[in-house]
Amino acid sequence: MAKFQDSYLSGGNIDFIEGLYARYLEDPSNVDPSWREVFERNDGAGRPIYNKTLIEPPAPVVPGKEGKGAKPPVPNGGAVATAPQTAPTVAFQQDMRLQSQVDQAISAFRLRGHLRATLDPLGRPRPPLEHVADMGMVDDQHFSTAELEQMVESSNVFVQTRVKLKDLLARLHRTYTGSIGVEYMQMLDSERRRWLMRRMEFTENRTQFTVDEQRHILTKLSYAEGFENFLHTKFIGAKRFALDGGEALVPMLDAVLEMGGDLGLKEVVVGMAHRGRLNVLTNTLGKKPDQIFSEFEGPIDPKQHMGRGDVKYHMGFSSDHTTRGGKGIHLSLAFNPSHLEAVDPVVEGRVRAKQDRSGDTDRSKVMPLLIHGDAAFIGQGVVAETLNMAGLKGYETGGTLHVVINNQVGFTTDPSDSRSSIYSTALAQMLDIPIFHVNGDDPEACVHVARLAAEYRQTFKSDVVIDLVCYRRFGHNEGDDPSFTQPEMYDIIRKHPSVRTRYAQQLAEKGRIPAEESEAIKQRCMQDFDAALTRARAQSQFKEPSALEGLWAPYKGGQHNGVPPVVTAVDKETLRGALKKLSEAPEGFNVHRDVERTVLKKRQAMLQTEEIQWSEGEALAYATVLSEGYSIRLSGQDSERGTFTHRHAVLHDVKTGEKFVPLRQFHTDKSHFDVFNSPLSEMGVLGFEYGYSLDVPDGLVLWEAQFGDFANGAQIIIDQFIAAAESKWRRLSGLTMLLPHGYEGQGPEHSSARLERFLNLSAEDNIQVVYPTTPAQIFHLLRRQVLRPLRKPLVIMSPKSLLRRPEATSKLDELASGTFQEVIADKVDLAGVTRLLLCSGKVYYDLVKARDERKDHSIAIVRVEQLYPFPFDELAGLVSNMPKLTEIFWVQEEPRNSGAWHFVFPRLHDLAAARAQNPVKLGYIGRAEAASPATGFTQTHNLEQQLIVEEAILRGTKNGR
Repeated sequence: MAKFQDSYLSGGNIDFIEGLYARYLEDPSNVDPSWREVFERNDGAGRPIYNKTLIEPPAPVVPGKEGKGAKPPVPNGGAVATAPQTAPTVAFQQDMRLQSQVDQAISAFRLRGHLRATLDPLGRPRPPLEHVADMGMVDDQHFSTAELEQMVESSNVFVQTRVKLKDLLARLHRTYTGSIGVEYMQMLDSERRRWLMRRMEFTENRTQFTVDEQRHILTKLSYAEGFENFLHTKFIGAKRFALDGGEALVPMLDAVLEMGGDLGLKEVVVGMAHRGRLNVLTNTLGKKPDQIFSEFEGPIDPKQHMGRGDVKYHMGFSSDHTTRGGKGIHLSLAFNPSHLEAVDPVVEGRVRAKQDRSGDTDRSKVMPLLIHGDAAFIGQGVVAETLNMAGLKGYETGGTLHVVINNQVGFTTDPSDSRSSIYSTALAQMLDIPIFHVNGDDPEACVHVARLAAEYRQTFKSDVVIDLVCYRRFGHNEGDDPSFTQPEMYDIIRKHPSVRTRYAQQLAEKGRIPAEESEAIKQRCMQDFDAALTRARAQSQFKEPSALEGLWAPYKGGQHNGVPPVVTAVDKETLRGALKKLSEAPEGFNVHRDVERTVLKKRQAMLQTEEIQWSEGEALAYATVLSEGYSIRLSGQDSERGTFTHRHAVLHDVKTGEKFVPLRQFHTDKSHFDVFNSPLSEMGVLGFEYGYSLDVPDGLVLWEAQFGDFANGAQIIIDQFIAAAESKWRRLSGLTMLLPHGYEGQGPEHSSARLERFLNLSAEDNIQVVYPTTPAQIFHLLRRQVLRPLRKPLVIMSPKSLLRRPEATSKLDELASGTFQEVIADKVDLAGVTRLLLCSGKVYYDLVKARDERKDHSIAIVRVEQLYPFPFDELAGLVSNMPKLTEIFWVQEEPRNSGAWHFVFPRLHDLAAARAQNPVKLGYIGRAEAASPATGFTQTHNLEQQLIVEEAILRGTKNGR
């Protein structure tokens, strides 16, 4: 392969040359004659002007330092394709040598200028970065006094093509090294890169605000600062996680909404942690300060909130916002826990659901807005998981606008101890997006960046990051003393005037807004807050979070009992018709021969036997739900095929790669089916699906773990959202989790979905925990989840070996009649039963086989298919029909400290106590306590399983208490 020489027509100069060439194509007289000669010689010959594959810029050439053999970056100094070369004049060489250095300086400003930008409002010097390539070019001293006076090509930095070098450098400094630093030259998309370049360089990266706009910014700052000052004096010592030092966030968010509204934005879902949350609630979302002040006072009757609710800086809110331009935007602030960044994927899921529901296919009408902290953005892994989903078809939302409130300290930890990168936003460079760094003490720069970021998102439907470099006037909370750990920093902060004070002084000095007017705005803010507090204390404005409105009106939470049963059975002919469709591929579609044999032909045979396996029970549930107008979304690692090669929801043509989704044959005008293979992430994806479920109460949303063991990678989402959201925030969800669980000798990480953890989280009928054992059961269960009005998260211990176990099948008639059975009774004569074995899951089949081989009819084996809410009454009814009963054993595969035992024991104790006249022994049969869920040796597993069955059937005399 021929090796091209580095040329001034390659690498970092490409954007400059592309700009010149575009002007040349419009009119050759638009460019300098020296460049016109280059373009005419190369373009006229029909050859490429430069080679885009060359990415290394030429080394800078310092006058007098060329050295022997140096390759001056001039038009004829390097090989350009195979164009014929002509000897340049000395003057031409010198002119082009200087131009090459100018071009390199321009490139350096664009690439490295952010490292010279004045970002810290506290005025502390930035760490030395001379070791960074090209940093020396971001400096006027690189050129001589004479060179600074020469005319050079501006490379589109100016509208005019040729300017004095000193004027060009001054403009570059104003654009790239002032209060705004921009990382964008690393972007691979040249269209976006040039778009940003034009927007920034033609305006010097500033907006020339009118007096009215400046007054609006000042007013926003005044309300932001006034709110914090008011709380600080009226609710002394109360935690509020103030925005002091970062008040520029409020006018920035206002600017985002103004620009977004003008560009078609109709709805924004916001996720943010506690820092500044109360301020954003009142000054951006429009929550009445009366209500916030009442939340500081607390509820009128504390007894009504025992064990419920959440702190005020975790609460969500929604409102309808009208921009100054008259555009209406619906705003939603998501509820979130203290677990920083956990809300990020939840917001993304909500936005995707809203976009899917409204048909916002270009994703321009609904936008996610995430407000981060600097330490959390770089430190929390879920941020990377969320960013990674940005471009994936199952999870894309058209770009998230990220704002990092950069306090330059994380609680008590300095940046040098919390990250290895220069910026806290370094993680975002995994995406091909711009990152804006802006000094929080320059409100006009902040608003300018916010406008530009919003325009970028709406134009390119891409993520964009704003790093708001500010400070935290107080400690992590208002009771904390930050001078313990950052004494020098907080000595500066104590003497540092507020953002609003500085801006008001600047406006007065420039003759824009008199000091008296600024003071009047400040006093008006304080009067408004004082009046709000007076109203709140006269009559409490404390309110529960709104719930069950709009889409949620037909649904309910609360207690499990009392919810009317629904018909989940489906007409048999309808089921046969659906199964037939699921057994066929389109004509000419080349199905993999093994898939054809194990899926399609198997299903065709089932039409004859009418006996189905688990995958068909699941598929028929989806098909009938879709046919009845309910949409389904299923995602997870390998969910299209299924971890255990059982689902095959997507078929692949082995010759063309074309895909066929059989369940999409059941779409209606109201329903659709989506299945997505997720990235290798649990927390991010489960959070996304939970968020999706919040805006789709009328559909079935499922997340599937590759193995149930891996669900603990999403424990924060399970604990803080799925299990607790109804109690904390009155937020319901119908999310279904499919967690493959069961002991088959696959080792510690492929056996247990940690059933015990879900049962430990179960209270107040908050979730449903089930362990179904037949295809009919999963069919009725999934349909029940959609059809009845109760909306609770559903946790399913789904099978592995039971997927194909011959005994674990169902007749089609079982789907055409009946419903989900929370308890499945034994078929033996209960009157003769002396020993009752209660169990869940696949161990049932091992127990029944051993019992039937012995033909012991004194043992009844009852399956508890729903563990929570616990079916006490149904079990009590069964026990009451066993007059000879003397023993009740709970049998499980899991170790004694895992599984359901510790959950069911007190309930079984109550069950046994109800038989005071005929006392029974209560015991446990299963594996011994273990630190690890399962053994890693197949032989040991088989022995353990054998001992469980033998003890249950042959002996069963140990008291497990």
